Amino acid sequence: MAEPIPILPPRAPRYHWGQPVVALVDLHNDGSHPDAAPDALLVARGAIGEIMRIGHHTDADMPVYVVDFGTRVVGCTEDELSPKAAGGRSER
Repeated sequence: MAEPIPILPPRAPRYHWGQPVVALVDLHNDGSHPDAAPDALLVARGAIGEIMRIGHHTDADMPVYVVDFGTRVVGCTEDELSPKAAGGRSER
């Protein structure tokens, strides 16, 4: 009988709940916002938001962040965000 494959814990998120963040890229509708046209701009690069919830994409083993940008709540990955530095700019 084959050795069982060990199950690894999910990768820890880089950011935390309530943390202010900046969008590093323009965030477009991937179809998850039925009230917006496909590929419509949801949030512009540089917009400041706050992490409201953290989930986990099991297949990709990566955190997914629900971010409130004030005008819209959008799901984001870590490569789309940066912590907000003092003064409102990105730390990256």
